[in-house]
This record gives sequence, C-alpha cells and structure tokens, in this order.
Amino acid sequence: MRLLKFFCFLIFPCTLLISGCATPPPSHPENICSIFRENPDWYEDAVDMNDRWGTPIQVAMAFVKQESSFRHDALPPRDYLLGFVPFGRVSSAYGYAQAQDPAWEDFQKATDNGGSRTNFSDSLMFIGWYTRTTNKALGISMWDTYNQYLAYHEGKGGFRKKSYRSKPSVMSVARRVAQQAKNYGWQLKKCRQELEDNRSWFF
Repeated sequence: MRLLKFFCFLIFPCTLLISGCATPPPSHPENICSIFRENPDWYEDAVDMNDRWGTPIQVAMAFVKQESSFRHDALPPRDYLLGFVPFGRVSSAYGYAQAQDPAWEDFQKATDNGGSRTNFSDSLMFIGWYTRTTNKALGISMWDTYNQYLAYHEGKGGFRKKSYRSKPSVMSVARRVAQQAKNYGWQLKKCRQELEDNRSWFF
C-alpha cells in the first residue's frame, strides 16, 4: 500500500505537468493572423508543411479548425448500443487532424515519421501528405478546398464512388471549410510579411 501511494505521489504531478504543457486552442480561431501571432511555432509548422507538400497553409488550417477546433486531444462523438448505452467512439479519429488509425499508419510508413496525432506539426504534415496523395490519385487541385475536404472526409475510394452525394450534411461542411480557407487566405495576405519578419528576427 505504501508503495502504491508512493507511485501515485510521483505520477500525479507528472500528469499535471504534461497536461499543462498542451497548447490551448487559439483565442480567435476565425482569424489566421491572430492564431499565428498567438502561436508563432504553428506558423513555422505551417510553412514547413507547405514547403514539403505544397498544400496551401490556409487550406490545412481550415481542415484543422473544422476537424478539431484546434484541440490537441479531440475525439469523435461516442457511439451508443441500442441508442443509449455508451459503446466506444464512432471512429478511431484522434487529435488535431482527426486522423483515423489506418490513415495515420499509412502516413507513418510513407514518410518514416513516428509522430503523434496530438502534435500540431505532425498533424499538419499529415494533412499536407494526405492532400498531396489525393492530388496525385484523384487529380484534385491542392487549392480546391471543397473537393479536397470531401476526399479527406470520405476517403479516396468514397470520393471516387461519390458517396458524399447522399450526405448533404457532409457537402455543407465541405462548403464551410472552403469558405474558411478563403477567409484565412485573405487574412494571411495581410499579415504574411509581419509573420515573416518576426520569423527572421527569431532566427
């Protein structure tokens, strides 16, 4: 019993420390300039993602906003047995990008990236990688946020089968993500030089 109490004494503060290190969601998630001013490291991550995969920063950021609202530990809704008994989650999606287990494993194998879905940089790289593979497999432009998001949500096979056509709510979300990316793009134009200047100063 004393040994158990000792381990609890050690583990509890460590747990608080780890949870305390998690980056909270941005104060103004509708404004990409505000997001990057609040989290300069995220801008670095976004530039790195864009350099590697070619995915526009505003597109990847709009995906994250929709998928997790910038929460590192976001989970999908609960599933219910018989309509009222909690029975796990509706999918294995997790983290900033809400990447599901199979897709995340494919990403890790393809890029030799261990990574974590709760890490913002890794999650952005996942989105960049996924949208690039979608571009190659389906011919969808990296700037076509609407169709890129449909392929992200439905999977490449689902997109080919046009499964989204029977899901008006999914198409509505895709339109919202596309509009958010457009808004982020206009905002980014106004503060890009400022962000680059701060980046140069930092380094």
